[in-house]
Amino acid sequence: QVQLVESGGGLVQAGASHRLSCAASGDTVSSYTMGWFRQAPGKDREFVADLLWSGSSTRYADSVKARCTISRDAAKNTVYLQVNSLKPEDTAVYYCAAKSRWAGTYDYWGQGTQVTVSS
Repeated sequence: QVQLVESGGGLVQAGASHRLSCAASGDTVSSYTMGWFRQAPGKDREFVADLLWSGSSTRYADSVKARCTISRDAAKNTVYLQVNSLKPEDTAVYYCAAKSRWAGTYDYWGQGTQVTVSS
């Protein structure tokens, strides 16, 4: 069982870089594939990035691949999403999620943090 809390959302300027954090408790992030998702107003939730539990592989959505980096700090039990060159279309609620080594789906989710990119 793992609990996730996102932080770092807020109002940011287009073109700026920003980092979101996902603090885990109850279990180590190294036991889970960790993902970031986002949901814009009126839109479905979409995949942004994930990091394999082993730390050996990352994946990114095509729309953010050139601008995003997902990483983790095992000592802090925290996962990060760095986004560079923010665009207004990045505006969304960003969610952190965890998928255990024994599951095929993301079963654990944070409450979300709002990112608003101004032009």
